[in-house]
Amino acid sequence: MATMTESTFWILTALAAGRQHGYAIMRDVERLSGGAATLRATTLYAALERLEREQRIQKAGDEIVDGRARRSYELTPQGHHDLVAETEALAARAQVAATALKRGPSPAVRPSPALRLGRAW
Repeated sequence: MATMTESTFWILTALAAGRQHGYAIMRDVERLSGGAATLRATTLYAALERLEREQRIQKAGDEIVDGRARRSYELTPQGHHDLVAETEALAARAQVAATALKRGPSPAVRPSPALRLGRAW
């Protein structure tokens, strides 16, 4: 399976805990990612439509809250399967990187002078 986009990963992760409406998904994506991922409403709803077409999520109902319509979504079995697969793939890649880092740099790798001086460039 190809790696899913970051927004797909975070949306599916937000829905892993259960059904949510769009605004709650946006809020959870930001919270779960530690602020690293934020979604604008237009981006979120385009992604939700795509994920629904891909049968990774489904509509879970509509309700009126404070006079506003809210549509809730939930993971489908396919969405759950894809999130599990992506999570396992990420964990495997992280393990490979951690193992490589434990070995330390090869003798041919030396920090650049800029890094030794504390500058990135």
